[in-house]
Amino acid sequence: MSEILVVDDEVGIRELLLEILQDEGHQVRLAESATQARAFRNQHRPDMVLLDIWMPDSDGITLLKEWAASGQLTMPVVMMSGHATIDTAVEATRIGAFDFLEKPIGLQKLLGTVGRALRKGEVPSPQALTLASLGKSPLIDTLKKQLSQVANLTVPLLLVGERGAGADSCARFLHLPNTPFVAPESLSMLGEAPMELLAQAKDGLLYLHEVADLGKVEQKGLLLALGRLDRFNVRLVAATSRSLPAMVDSGSFDETLFQALSGLTIKLPSLRDHREDVPYLATRLLTQLVEAKEAPLRQLSTGALNALRNYDWPGNIAQLNNIVRTLVVTALNEEITQEDVSRTLSQFSAGPPAGSPLRLDLPLREARDAFERIYFEHHIREESGNMSRVAEKVGLERTHLYRKLKQLGIRFSKRDSAEG
Repeated sequence: MSEILVVDDEVGIRELLLEILQDEGHQVRLAESATQARAFRNQHRPDMVLLDIWMPDSDGITLLKEWAASGQLTMPVVMMSGHATIDTAVEATRIGAFDFLEKPIGLQKLLGTVGRALRKGEVPSPQALTLASLGKSPLIDTLKKQLSQVANLTVPLLLVGERGAGADSCARFLHLPNTPFVAPESLSMLGEAPMELLAQAKDGLLYLHEVADLGKVEQKGLLLALGRLDRFNVRLVAATSRSLPAMVDSGSFDETLFQALSGLTIKLPSLRDHREDVPYLATRLLTQLVEAKEAPLRQLSTGALNALRNYDWPGNIAQLNNIVRTLVVTALNEEITQEDVSRTLSQFSAGPPAGSPLRLDLPLREARDAFERIYFEHHIREESGNMSRVAEKVGLERTHLYRKLKQLGIRFSKRDSAEG
């Protein structure tokens, strides 16, 4: 027997849905306001929710956003309204609603939608971090506004930020419901069959992660695909964690391709730049894991949340997700402590290699210079002194590379500097 929560301020609609759904063998709970629905959800997870958009105390979209942001949107939610616009329906599905029903609701339409929703919700799983759940800080609020402003545009969008900062969540926010979302794990297909990728994404969105990793052949394929986007009605979103202008200067990234990709660019903040969101995000991730029954009941202590907040998160939100998962399954008690967090972070944190001459007791400038000497000497050894390849690997134009090596006192032969 499935449990369905019906949220609607009109008593006639509540009673009608109660009668229909009970006749189908479902257990039905009723809420006449967002406040009652919120209180019920805080205590219990229904198998699905039928949620009215227009209610006197708070609208259904706001409640849906709350559930998405808190990690409680682990059940299918079907929105209902007799006065909503297409934009409202699109917004609801972007937030995470399963479907949208227009009042008056036909019997077969209702039963068909409820059946599909319940089948989807049989095995709840943790959701990916959506745009609504990247945080509440001013930086994230600005990011949400920027993406909302470009949501209806069709031009390519370049997302620039560190790995794990949430580029995939931003791309999914821009994806229109009931259209293809194509995000190939390997970008080699751009060199082999770029038109095939566009055909897969026809009338939808094509998301390319880390375009800085593209080789020359893949870059040519992407440039070709960019000229065919309109023909396939595809929105392209690309992400990079490296400086494409520096790669253009070094000759490792095609300048024409860069200009075509970067006409519309949005910068993604790293997690350490909005660390005030870390406790909120960690709690949300933990709630998702527990509700999906992938982990036992756990809670983060104040000390644990403070320890997570104070960490620098070089892997950003993706790393936070991994840390929370590890904490949930390795903690010995229901409450995750500061000591649990410190132990886990030490396992994931990469310090200087054993035997490394890098000292951490130096002033920042000297420590930075020491690191850069180790860094450049490593790449010079890796490329056997071929400075053209070193410049491409580190993302610097060769003239800038030589100047940097001279500043650091790193010697290189005339033969090395003449190669390329």
